[in-house]
Amino acid sequence: MKKNDWKERLSVVYSTNPDFNYDIDSDSDEEQTTLEAAKQVLRVALDKKNRGGKVVTLITGFVGSEEDLKDLGKLLKTKCGVGGSAKDGEIIIQGDFKLKVVELLKKEGYIKTKPVG
Repeated sequence: MKKNDWKERLSVVYSTNPDFNYDIDSDSDEEQTTLEAAKQVLRVALDKKNRGGKVVTLITGFVGSEEDLKDLGKLLKTKCGVGGSAKDGEIIIQGDFKLKVVELLKKEGYIKTKPVG
């Protein structure tokens, strides 16, 4: 007898096919592996949208785990001496630190870092 737990298939409304197999995302807990620093293509830009007119430095393009993203964000915030956040594949540094962030990332081995704008 196949496993057919209703809680695992809540997203499926109805199927008339008696042989229908429900797709269960069993690997959704799997952590994304982080690319090494030299292969990362990071983009550094200034952003003011939806921030009350305040300027932030936005680093996008990070490919890897959320933990590694937070570690890189913490390093950049510490070196710049300001606050910020790291989530959803982007790092936000409060203030205009575009040139300093590009320089710091290249020192850390992110050689494909590009300033945008």
